[in-house]
Amino acid sequence: MNPADLGLPVDVPSTALFTDHYELTMLQAALANGTADRRSVFEVFTRRLPEGRRYGVVAGVGRVLDAVENFRFDAAVLDFLRERRVVDERTLDWLSRYRFSGDIWGYPEGEVYFPGSPLLRVEGSFAECVLLETVILSILNHDSAIAAAASRMASAAGERPLIEMGARRTHELAAVAASRAAYVGGFTSTSDLAAGFRYGIPTVGTSAHAFTLLHDSERDAFTAQVASLGSGTTLLVDTYDVAEAVRTAVEVAGTGLGAVRIDSGDLLLVAHRVRAQLDELGATGTRIVVTSDLDEYAIASLAAAPVDAYGVGTQLVTGSGHPTCSMVYKLVARAASGDPKAPLVPVAKRASGGKTSVGGRKWAARRTDAEGVAEAEVVGTGPVPAALAPHQLLTELVKAGEVIAREPLEAARTRHIAARAALPLSATQLSRGEPVLPTEYA
Repeated sequence: MNPADLGLPVDVPSTALFTDHYELTMLQAALANGTADRRSVFEVFTRRLPEGRRYGVVAGVGRVLDAVENFRFDAAVLDFLRERRVVDERTLDWLSRYRFSGDIWGYPEGEVYFPGSPLLRVEGSFAECVLLETVILSILNHDSAIAAAASRMASAAGERPLIEMGARRTHELAAVAASRAAYVGGFTSTSDLAAGFRYGIPTVGTSAHAFTLLHDSERDAFTAQVASLGSGTTLLVDTYDVAEAVRTAVEVAGTGLGAVRIDSGDLLLVAHRVRAQLDELGATGTRIVVTSDLDEYAIASLAAAPVDAYGVGTQLVTGSGHPTCSMVYKLVARAASGDPKAPLVPVAKRASGGKTSVGGRKWAARRTDAEGVAEAEVVGTGPVPAALAPHQLLTELVKAGEVIAREPLEAARTRHIAARAALPLSATQLSRGEPVLPTEYA
């Protein structure tokens, strides 16, 4: 896998430094006292959903698999660690041979989740698992936040397509990951060419206000765009006077004009006026695309408007107010000793200050009612009840260090549509509420 496929600069040789300093100092201490090889189980979960959210969306699993494959300490990385005296020579020697050789199980990408859901289970030696904490959390927290916002927007939009256009509102590499997560969550295209190149997401775009302002008149700008891109293009009609622009657009492109875009003003009112004007001019098939700081609430408010597509930027790439999912990566079980055959012992934080966790290697299943509608997220550490066995959620992603479950991005997108549809109807309500499913521990 090429680092560029991760959204990384091509001169970054690995993902090994996408970690925190203390991952390596813990490794050094564990190597020194003989506990580094103890078989361990780490799990990724969140104790709560962002306030008011009714479900979460798993996104970034494919990127996690790529990151694990590329987690290598090459000569340049080792030299950096040596120069900074981050760890000793014994640890550097160990890192030079690092290859994850354990197993990873997880919720498949696009699935929904709830508080306590064991989204990812990483098993292997303590040493090889602890190093992956930060990069895994970095990917899952970001991508799942974007996908959850995208899912809410897709629910609000109904059958109308959504265009991701937030690249200029976030870090350039985060923008690529955001486009991918938005596609999983229900968006249909992106304006970001890097996302299209790396992940095969359809890309769209025509012109900005600058193109209109470049020309001596709006008519000249429209004429140039149609001459170059054809009458099926989308003309931006709110640089000056909207009504005059719509009239000019149809005169220039004809009644076969593909679409007009509205980027400011009272979108509900303007969309109705533009639709009426287009119909009067005979451009009944011309679509209306609206942009301008949309979020799920603004999209829902336009449900009755004659809008054909939405372009969303800032609110999407910032998670619509919730830019992270507060996921954590915790040790939940470890071997009783360094013996490879030693039994696993459940472990968990029990501090009185909160942030407690549930120990033990977990399974998860989603119980449904007679109609097939989900009614509970069931998490357990013992045998899986026979009735829940067919509804288990974790799938094997990595076996003995080899990725075995890589899939097309389209599969994750399709899975999310099905997973969301299987939730109670209240899941798609935009009003604040508790998680739509309770988490039960068996």
